[in-house]
Parts: sequence; structure tokens; C-alpha cells
Amino acid sequence: MIISASRRTDIPALYPEWFVNRLKAGEVLVPNPYNRKKLKRITLSPDTVDCIVFWTKNPEPMIPYLREIRDMGYDYYFQVTITDYEEDIERNLRCTAESMATFILMSEKLGRERMDWRFDPILLTDKYSISYHLEHFEQMCGWLHDATTRCIISFVDSYKECPYRELREEEVAELAKGLGKIARKYQLPLYTCAEKAHLDRFGISHCACIDKEKIRRLVGYKLDLKKDAGQRKECRCVESIDIGTYHTCIHGCRYCYASGTLENAKNKYEQHDPDSPVLTGRLRGDEEITDQMAVSSRDIQLSLFDMPGMGY
Repeated sequence: MIISASRRTDIPALYPEWFVNRLKAGEVLVPNPYNRKKLKRITLSPDTVDCIVFWTKNPEPMIPYLREIRDMGYDYYFQVTITDYEEDIERNLRCTAESMATFILMSEKLGRERMDWRFDPILLTDKYSISYHLEHFEQMCGWLHDATTRCIISFVDSYKECPYRELREEEVAELAKGLGKIARKYQLPLYTCAEKAHLDRFGISHCACIDKEKIRRLVGYKLDLKKDAGQRKECRCVESIDIGTYHTCIHGCRYCYASGTLENAKNKYEQHDPDSPVLTGRLRGDEEITDQMAVSSRDIQLSLFDMPGMGY
């Protein structure tokens, strides 16, 4: 079982103590995004959790807990988003320089393989032009290329409340050409996340962010995992269980699909209790709790080439 923490909110930045308390308790309750009265109980133990994937824009608050998490027997890696936007788009985040300094520090402590850099979503405005992105991406590659094994990009998706348009095909191609050239200069593998466009001609491949092969290398055994049917068609991630809750992130990023209004997110954040089994608030007594089966995804089938003494 892979735990995603979380596509729905920034657990490492905002709720690290709660997360560790849930590991200690051995379970977490996750509400249905459309009905708060229906909850899933997810059993958490090192025997069932093969790996934890952290998604965050600020992993620093999680640093004091990382040794404890490993001592409990859990393995993990980070998807860290560091962009070139300023406060007009990312309202409640540290500056890029501070974010990169934390990324480098964590890479030195944990290893490059456990730190993925996300440069996404890429959007265009009069201020954030193609040339702007390329200039800043090169500067950031200069700092981060030795601290990670890959960089993952995506282009902004338009949805009902998103204030930004989707990029045109020729804009994607121009950006991909420039980004690919810069990444090659720094020998940094560049991938796309859940994108329809095929950008191989620019040296950019598709990838899975929750990546079965990456996790296999980290945990040391094979995994029997399928593509996550709950994600978009273009997403290549394998199946995982997300323990986050929508509308609870107070970063205030204007492009975010998961946060809703900043006022609503702040209200939920203020209701947070690190000792509660749910991310925000406490149980009211009218909930319906269903146990979700939790088992390790370890592949117990041995191939001929896995067996001792059978090498050539």
C-alpha cells in the first residue's frame, strides 16, 4: 500500500504533527470529499505501508519528524514543488531561494533519490512569459540539479474557477524546447506529469510521480501495483491511498484546484487538532466509518532471475 500525503493538501507544511500522531495511532480516518459523514478508516503500519509519498511546497516543518518516521519503520520520498512565481500567484509561501535552500539541505540528509523537484504548473501571463520561465528555470537548475534525480513539469489546466488559460500547442512546444535544452545542460532528467503532449523530441518524457520502479529501488523489493484508476487518463501514477482533505491548504496559490477559497481553507485550518483522527475538526458522532482493506503491495512471486544461484 502506498500512502499519498497528499494531492489534496500540504500535509508536510501544515499538518506534520498530526501525520506523525496518525502513524503512532496506527490508523487515520479520511472523509469522503463529497460527504463528511462517510469516512474510511485506513490502517497504518510498517507491515502494510510500503512507502509514503509526500507532496509539498514547504517540507521544512516535517524535518524534525523524519528520523522518528524512519525509526517506526516507514519509507518515504518527497515531491517538492518549487516554482518561479511571486506573491501575486503564490500568496503564503516562502521565497524561491529559501525553498531551494531547504531542498538542498534535505537532499544532503536523505539522498537525491528521495527528493523530486516539481516545476509546475507552468502558466503564462504578461509578467510570467516564456522567456521569464526559461531564465528562472536555468537559475534554479544551477542550484538544484545535483540535489535531485529528476525534475517534473506540467502545464496549467483550466477549470471552472481557474483564472489562467491553458497554453496553446505552440507555446507548449516553445517552452518544452527551452526547458529541455536547459535540463540537458545540467544533465537533469526532465519529465511531464499527466500531460497529453508528447515532448520526447525535446528530451522530455512522461513519468509517474507515484512511481513503482522508484519505490522499488527505495524499499528494496518488487511491488504488485496497477495504474491508479482514480486519476486522469494521462496520469501514470500507480494506485495509492490519499489521506488528505480538500480545502485545507492555506498557501493561497491562485492556480490550485484543491484549496477552494482561502477564507474557507483558513477556517478549516483553525479547526485542526493534531490529536484528532481526522485532519480538521473532530468526530461529531453521526459519521459512518468503513474499514478500507490495507495490505502490503509486496510482490511475493519470484521470477527465475530472482532466485539465488540462477544468475548467468
